[in-house]
Amino acid sequence: MRLDKFLKVSRIIKRRTVANEACDAGRVLVNGQSAKASKDIKVGDKIEIQFGQRIVKVEVVSVKETVKKDEAAEMYKEL
Repeated sequence: MRLDKFLKVSRIIKRRTVANEACDAGRVLVNGQSAKASKDIKVGDKIEIQFGQRIVKVEVVSVKETVKKDEAAEMYKEL
């Protein structure tokens, strides 16, 4: 699954366009490397996102195309 789509489906970022912009600005790292929105995400990948001064680090637990709102948080684990 694409990085921007994962961020939207897991509800880490609310809109796919915003996720795209964050990737283009270099604020998203996957396994310690700057990643484009089209980067393929797999289970076990570590994603680091910079929101202003705050940095959010998560590990991918599952990859699903669609999930319900209450199940979205189960797609990742905060580090």
